[in-house]
Formats: sequence, C-alpha cells, structure tokens
Amino acid sequence: MVRRIAEVASRAGVSEATVSRVLNDKPGVSDATRSTVLTALDVLGYERPSKLRGERARLVGLVLPELQNPIFPALAEVIGSHLAQQGLTPVLCTQTAGGVGEADYVDLLLGQQVAGVVFAGGTYSQLDADHGHYDRLVHRRLPVVLINAGVDAMPFPRVVCDDAMAAEQAVGHLLSLGHTRIGLVLGPSDHVPSERKLQAARQVLEEAGAPLDDVLVERSLYSLQSGQAAAARLLERGATGIACASDPLALGAVRAARRRGLPVPESVSVVGYDDSAFMSCTEPPLTTVRQPIEAMGRAAITLLMRQISGATTAPEELFFEPELVVRRSTGPAKSRK
Repeated sequence: MVRRIAEVASRAGVSEATVSRVLNDKPGVSDATRSTVLTALDVLGYERPSKLRGERARLVGLVLPELQNPIFPALAEVIGSHLAQQGLTPVLCTQTAGGVGEADYVDLLLGQQVAGVVFAGGTYSQLDADHGHYDRLVHRRLPVVLINAGVDAMPFPRVVCDDAMAAEQAVGHLLSLGHTRIGLVLGPSDHVPSERKLQAARQVLEEAGAPLDDVLVERSLYSLQSGQAAAARLLERGATGIACASDPLALGAVRAARRRGLPVPESVSVVGYDDSAFMSCTEPPLTTVRQPIEAMGRAAITLLMRQISGATTAPEELFFEPELVVRRSTGPAKSRK
C-alpha cells in the first residue's frame, strides 16, 4: 500500500498525504487534484477503492491502426495535447497484424470505464468489415468520435479530411504538368475514403478529356512495400504520374520507379497524401496533399467533450480542407518509350 501511494503521488505530482485523502474519500482536496490522483491510479493499473469505482475514469481511449505511418503518431500527439488541456489522459491502443484488434481494445476500454473513445483509421471505414464492437459502444452510450470517413450507418460524429478534394488537388496537379497516363494507388475497394478519392479522380480526368483507364487503378495495403508493388504494376502499364492514398505508399512508388531506372520526377511524378513527418526531407522531397491534423484533432476533442458533458451530437461529418504541398517529386510529363 505504501509503495502504491508513493507511485501514485509521484505520477500525479502531489504529496502522499493528498493521495491518502483521495483514496479514503476525505475532504480537503480540490476536484481537479482529486481527478488527477484518480487518473494516475488508473494509468498505473491500480484498482480503485470500492467506494470510488462508480465514477467514470478520466481516461479516453485513442485507437489507431498502426504507428508505422508517421501521420498516426503525429495525430496521437495532437489529440493527447488537447485531452491534457481538458484534464483527460489518453489510453493509446495500437492494432497489430495477427494480434490485438480493434474489437479487443473496445472490450479493454469498456473495462477501464473510459470517459470516451477516439478512433482514427479504424474498420468503420470499411464497408465489408465486422462492426459489431461499435454496437457495444452505442449500447453503453459512450462518447465516441471517428477521425476519417466511415460507412453511413455509423451513429457517431466524424471528423473528416475531404477525400474528394484531396484527389482533385493531386490529379489536377499532375494534369497541369502535362500528365495524361495518371495512375492511382488506393486502399481496398470497400474502403470509403479510397472510394471517394477514386470517384473524384475519375471525374476530374473525365472533365479534362483524359478518362481514367481502369488498368491504372491499383488497390494496396497501406505500407511502403505494398505501394512499391502496386506502383511497379502501374509503371509497367505506362503511368507517368502516380497519385497515392498515403505518404508511405508514395515512397514505395518512388522506390519502384528507381528500381526500373526511372528517375523521379524526370520520368515519373509521384504525389502522396497526409504530409506526414519528414516528407520534406526525402529524396526527392515529396509532393503531397496535407491533412490539417492540428485542426482536426482539436475538433475531435471538442466533439468528444460535448458528448461527455451530456450534449447531443449529431452523427454527421465535419469536413476539413486539405492543402496541396508541391515539392520536387513532381515535374513536367516526359514521354516514355
């Protein structure tokens, strides 16, 4: 017990006497300090005293699909910062291939009596995925916010970067450079953001008089290796410009071009999506479409706090505009023999 109190005191930045008063439900402790101590107790994995278990923890689940794509650690940092300003602590849940999945994390978070959950890039974006674990959140009336487009039936508010506009910017940029054989590297066919990008790209190319050739659309997992394989197939089919659904996919496309002896951007132009960390430091620096993650993260926590306070929040999409960032991975089209 003494060791536990000392650890909690250190974590919360208060005296051991203050921790003791909180654990014994004694007066003389402010609500803010009491909340800080209880949050420290939860974070350290200690069980609350029985008389305090009925209170909802000051924890918020943050469920991410991975950490390899730099956009997700950046998003976690933004959300964590805004949660801290509200006196809340994020519980980071990262999915692993063949390991703990999204549904497992939902069970874990419900067991921790979290105040709410923020999902980014989850299975809510896939039409054919199992969505049963979201029903459990609805049943418990837990505050939830989704970041990224999801299936229409999802009963949660969504903070969304406009995928259609992102595709318009990427494809429009390649068209302005004279590219007409433009390939797309997208996510799976049931992935809502990818489908929105595809429809927008198709329309832009149609209006430009360069209809999209279906052989120039490749589906891929969101990894550098998958992007490389998909881009290699597009290059074999004569693509001179490639627009990708993430920065790691775009870096894979750059690697595929180099493996074929095609310099970027002299022979092939590549556009990414996200503008994640260090994309200005790659060789060549990557032209990409930037997601405004600071504004999106702030909006997500605002929506979450409204729900936590008891306000009704409509299950609608809140759109944010992306921004084309032109660097050196794109250049004028050059015919390839």
